[in-house]
Amino acid sequence: MALDIRLILHSLLEEYILPWDGDHGVAHWARVFENGLRLAEQTGADVQIVRLFAVLHDSRRVNEATDPDHGPRAAEFARTLRGRFFDLPDHEFRLLHRAYAGHTHERTHPDVTVQICWDADRLDLGRVGITPHPSRLCTGAAKTSEMRTARRELPPLGRSSLREPWLQLRDHPSELGCQHAAVTPGQGAVGLQARGRAAQMGDVRQG
Repeated sequence: MALDIRLILHSLLEEYILPWDGDHGVAHWARVFENGLRLAEQTGADVQIVRLFAVLHDSRRVNEATDPDHGPRAAEFARTLRGRFFDLPDHEFRLLHRAYAGHTHERTHPDVTVQICWDADRLDLGRVGITPHPSRLCTGAAKTSEMRTARRELPPLGRSSLREPWLQLRDHPSELGCQHAAVTPGQGAVGLQARGRAAQMGDVRQG
């Protein structure tokens, strides 16, 4: 089953409760995707897992600040998408599940693919003014000065297959089938319903 970024974005954004252009929104997913592809080329990491991690890892956040359970929620959400939007053998899915569940609090992992997922995410700390320290990265490929200090502009340049969907989302969101395209990102009918669920959890930023 081929990985279709547009279908996955549509599924995610129908329930994504935060601003699409926020610190953990679509632009961040695209940069993690691009970082992951660059690192996978150098390390032999499983590209399918890296792609899926990038698109889904922050998709179940309920705020932009402290949300320690968003990784496990993403891992369980991925179970619901497996077989519908992507398919992975059991071993590879276990790695993907671990990458989601541990990306906020685990330092490293024995498998290089999980390491690349986490490095790709941490390398985008520059979006909030932080240059990741080499000690917080897993792989030698990520620890280079070039990777740690590179400025990632969006839409991402190069061959990232998130480039076209990001442009389409930014300029013509309704063409991706997003029901709340015409209103403020994250504030559509579905988004508000999801925000209400998050508020009931007592873990959503107001304002």
